[in-house]
Amino acid sequence: MSDIIKLLPDHVANQIAAGEVVQRPASVVKELLENAIDAGATQVQLIVKNAGKTLVQVIDNGKGMSMTDARMAFERHATSKISNADDLFNLHTKGFRGEALASVAAVSQISVKSKRQEDDLGTLLEIEGSKVTKQEPVVSSQGTMISVRNLFYNVPARRKFLKSDQVELRNITDEFHRVAMVHPEVAMSFSHNDNSLFNLIKSTHRQRIVSIMGGKTNEKLVPVEEETELMSIKGYIGKPEFARKTRGLQYFFVNGRFIKHNYLNHAVLSAFDGLLKEKSNPAYFLYLTVPRDSVDINIHPTKTEVKFDDEHSLYAILRASVKHALGQFTINSIDFHQEKQYEVPYEVAKNKTSNSPRIEVDPDFNPFQQEKSNVSNTRTQSFQKPAAAPWESLYAGIEESSKLIDESEKEQVTSSMFEKHEVEQRNIFQLQRKFVISTLSSGLLVVNQQRAHERVLYEKLLRQLTVQNGVSQQLLFPIKLNLPAEEVSILLQLQDELEHTGFLFKSLHDNVVEIEGLPLELKEKDVPSVLEAVIAKEQEDVPEYSYSPADGLAQTMAASMSIKTGEALTKEAMENLVDELFACKEPEITASGKKIFINLSGDSLNSKFN
Repeated sequence: MSDIIKLLPDHVANQIAAGEVVQRPASVVKELLENAIDAGATQVQLIVKNAGKTLVQVIDNGKGMSMTDARMAFERHATSKISNADDLFNLHTKGFRGEALASVAAVSQISVKSKRQEDDLGTLLEIEGSKVTKQEPVVSSQGTMISVRNLFYNVPARRKFLKSDQVELRNITDEFHRVAMVHPEVAMSFSHNDNSLFNLIKSTHRQRIVSIMGGKTNEKLVPVEEETELMSIKGYIGKPEFARKTRGLQYFFVNGRFIKHNYLNHAVLSAFDGLLKEKSNPAYFLYLTVPRDSVDINIHPTKTEVKFDDEHSLYAILRASVKHALGQFTINSIDFHQEKQYEVPYEVAKNKTSNSPRIEVDPDFNPFQQEKSNVSNTRTQSFQKPAAAPWESLYAGIEESSKLIDESEKEQVTSSMFEKHEVEQRNIFQLQRKFVISTLSSGLLVVNQQRAHERVLYEKLLRQLTVQNGVSQQLLFPIKLNLPAEEVSILLQLQDELEHTGFLFKSLHDNVVEIEGLPLELKEKDVPSVLEAVIAKEQEDVPEYSYSPADGLAQTMAASMSIKTGEALTKEAMENLVDELFACKEPEITASGKKIFINLSGDSLNSKFN
């Protein structure tokens, strides 16, 4: 019987490794940007086309590579960053693993142009599917330019699993933000399909955060700084009043590398205990420095998940540091100073004598005598009616007749309303500000007010999105919101659909959103929360929905705009809600499948007393 175990060819092994390392275009962006930083670049350009599916290009002014290094960089397990196994636990650089560039080359067409400062000529290298097709000297400036074209061109099964351009571009933008925030000393730019998205100059950490997230972010940040033997913490947290429902503004960096860590995230949230609204998430941009031998960054191919030696101590330190920063912010926000107009210099006050107040009394004052005279005057006036002026005679009798008309109309309206109330009497009331209870001939109807309103709004919004005839209420003064550029781009993509629901946008650019019209059911104060929910839903990295995008948008907006539990309703509002619910096509359940109402029959109530 022949042997069945075989050694895989290199190109097959590289494609398998690519499945672990290169998950999407954002993975390539992360690798190339971090390699540029490791090369000592002070200027880095990221150029992307078709959300990275067609082109990902990174240009830097780093130290460059020799001809041999350029060739060796694309071999498996070839790296300049470690020399033995112990170096894995003392990393000072970034990047994926030794097979990263080899994996990228296995599933794309790569062109590399690089030159060192001491060389007269640079190197041009072209690779297609792990095979080198060209290598020659070329005139080039110092640094490296790597172009990755047609990602997964030779693995069509993998390419079809890539998501829409909007989703892939969002992931690329996230990777760009993560690298840019931790390296403010590097000027970085990002363009997509020849449109410049970011152009970041050298700056401080705070300036870099503000330039990415928008100018209004600066006033929302509270500095955090703590130095201990186990860990040093620097960075910023968002003020509690600016907490959001989304978790998009939460960044941990450990030793200059972005990480995700649920345990440390809980430490920050616990520090905000009692300061946040329900289901709100604070913003934070925290840079942690720990001994390199106390953290393992190799437990995940992308190195975004790490393991610490003493997580409990780090948790306590981080929680205490954030609490301390919040405490200082609270104290600094209290004004202990008097207003300047009330301040009296001590030199003036010490020589100034105060005058005692004087009380003056009229000994001849007799209140009873004055009251008596007033009464006599009143009696005299009651028998004497002054003559009406000529212009007053024109209106004589009108006031009395109008009063009679008003009284008769009120009596008629009250009478008609009373008769109607007798004919169409409905017993309806609210329980715990959550349920609307109405009597029926057969028993009781119990309606969940939030779910009922959500169903009503969902069908109304879906109808407007389908026929594209949303009604809008014009605002006297436009609403201006400052959002991160990434979130503004999401609203720009959804602009047509949102306008079909009744939104009217005056402008959508950079970090500013101006709204001059709203859907009829939406209140001005709820606009930020509704748009925040729409953006959060769009940002969720989930499989494609079985329903249409319009359906998903209608669900999200209806859930955000609906009456919430705890809101008091008038009798008229409760009656209208019940009537509108049973006018819906499917009044029994919400769009997400939750039950809206139940019927309690008389028999079921009787059974409770057996």
